[in-house]
Amino acid sequence: MTRRRKLRPEEQGLWRQVARTADPLHKRPVRKAADPGEGPKQLLPQNPGPRDPLSPFVLGERSIPRTQTHVFPKTSADHLHEAPVRMDAKAFTRLKRGKLDPEARIDLHGMTVDRAHGALNHFILNAQARGARLVLVITGKGQREDPYDPMPRRRGVLKSQVPTWLQMPPLSGAVLQVSPAHRKHGGDGAYYVYLRRRR
Repeated sequence: MTRRRKLRPEEQGLWRQVARTADPLHKRPVRKAADPGEGPKQLLPQNPGPRDPLSPFVLGERSIPRTQTHVFPKTSADHLHEAPVRMDAKAFTRLKRGKLDPEARIDLHGMTVDRAHGALNHFILNAQARGARLVLVITGKGQREDPYDPMPRRRGVLKSQVPTWLQMPPLSGAVLQVSPAHRKHGGDGAYYVYLRRRR
């Protein structure tokens, strides 16, 4: 059995500092160590008192709501799907299902923007003059996105520009409706253009 030795005054002071920072394992009266020059002390009970009951809460109710940080621009297809239907609804349904066959077609795939714009203007105005109602404009789907490309590049320029050109003069007066083509007529790489009757 080891014999306890008495603590020196500086050791007692150090022990009191450590004891003040420690949390007791069991709630029981703790005897305060007496200073050598002081008389006997009373026992100090450690009773924190009754604890307030926990009020009801919902997880995350005080958190700041996050705003949407990513706003992705709408694609040409999104704009076309949101556009109102100006042609006969029954004919438009048949058009979307690929049941109507285009009377003429133009393939802009591989052309430069300047050359494609001129060719599209010429084709649409001539088709309307001949009395055609439904034509097909093939733009191609554009190059695939390269996930390893460090520089974001605009892909499918003709695919995104053709619907805009069709809504601007001189073509806006000739075009009644623009819609993405059905799979059998080119799908994402082509547009149906329904023309107005020439007066």
